[in-house]
Parts: sequence; structure tokens; C-alpha cells
Amino acid sequence: MLLDGKRRHDDLLLAIGHHLLVFSLLGVLVAELVMLRPVLNGGEVRRLARIDAHYGALAGLVIAVGVARVFFGIKGAEYYTHNHWFWAKMAAFVVVGLLSIAPTVTFIRWRGRLKRDEAYLPAPAEIARVRRLVTVQLAVFTTIPALAAAMARA
Repeated sequence: MLLDGKRRHDDLLLAIGHHLLVFSLLGVLVAELVMLRPVLNGGEVRRLARIDAHYGALAGLVIAVGVARVFFGIKGAEYYTHNHWFWAKMAAFVVVGLLSIAPTVTFIRWRGRLKRDEAYLPAPAEIARVRRLVTVQLAVFTTIPALAAAMARA
């Protein structure tokens, strides 16, 4: 019984950590969207690059804790690997990750140009393109909690 109690406690901590990380990831994504205004100054470009680096780090932690939940959680790996909602959720997460590549590359490029030329400002059309990608990313991201809820009930 003690082992079962410890496993339940560990599973709870993994679940809490996973949820907090996912909500943090959402917050960082929303922060990127809010910051992507038609005109950006150098400080905003640098902040966007830093925020995006946090986004990448949080995504990595979400994956690490998620994998820990699959292999060390109470439900066990078989529960997840045989759950079609789990795979739909993973597919949505992959799509979000793929959609994040172009904005990340753009932020890095903008920061590099800014290092070479302090007067550099990204073109409004390029900012709008990145904003659209982040908006789509956010739209796909919002499906993940719905898929998680469906997964928990399967």
C-alpha cells in the first residue's frame, strides 16, 4: 500500500508539473503573439528572441515530463500507446512544433541583423507573416487540452 501511495504521489507530481508547463508554454506563445505588432524596435526584437528561446525550453520540458508520465505514471505506457486521442494530441503537438520553426528562424535572423546593424527594423509584411504563423500555432495549440480531456475519458 505504501508503494501504491508513493506511486500515486509521484504520478500526481508529474501531472501537476506537466500541466503547469503546458500552461506556461501557452502563456509564452500568447506573449509572442501580443508582441508581434506591425512595427518592432530593436529592444522588442531582442525580447521576442528571448521569449522564443523560453518557448523552446518549455516545449522541451513538456516533452520530457510527458514522456516521464507515459513510462513512470500510474496508467502505464500501454494506456497511452493504445489511445487514439493520445496520438491525436501528439500529432497536434508536432504540428505546433513544426509551425514554430519558421518564427524561431525569423527571430534569430532578425536578432543577427540587429547585431550587425542597430538601425535594422523588420519589415511590417514580414512581421505580419510571422504573426499569422504564431496565430495558427496558437489555434492548433488550443486543440491539445480538448484532446487531453478526450484521452482521459477513453
